Amino acid sequence: MKAEGASGAEGLPERLVAGNLNADQLSGITHEDCAAFSRDFGLLLDVEDLVPGAQYTLEASSPGLNRKLSKPEDFQRFVGCLVKVQTFEPVRNNRHWQGRLTAVDGNTIRIDLSATHQNSKSRKTGVNQVEIALGNIEKANLVPEI
Repeated sequence: MKAEGASGAEGLPERLVAGNLNADQLSGITHEDCAAFSRDFGLLLDVEDLVPGAQYTLEASSPGLNRKLSKPEDFQRFVGCLVKVQTFEPVRNNRHWQGRLTAVDGNTIRIDLSATHQNSKSRKTGVNQVEIALGNIEKANLVPEI
């Protein structure tokens, strides 16, 4: 997909072509990937007898569409994506923010609030973007764009 984007191929997502989306952000884990891993790893467990008693349940899953963001690398990887952030301490009298993650600078993230419909408290701040310190983030997740 990276090569197709570089050559200007047709049919790619607009945000990828415009440079607002990283091709790595689109590489997800499918249900088939989880099933294949479960079969292969389960076979390895059985052959090597790594689980005493042979009674176990193996579950393989992916972080999902609304994946949790916690490390600076997570935020950096998903620059350009919609995020929902809850802070420990209020930023501009609000603890809940949703918008497009536009930058990660050191220990701060920047969110474009104009990318989504804001709740009334967020609209009252009168700003189009907000900066939040990574240390002030209590919870952050991707917001699926389907």
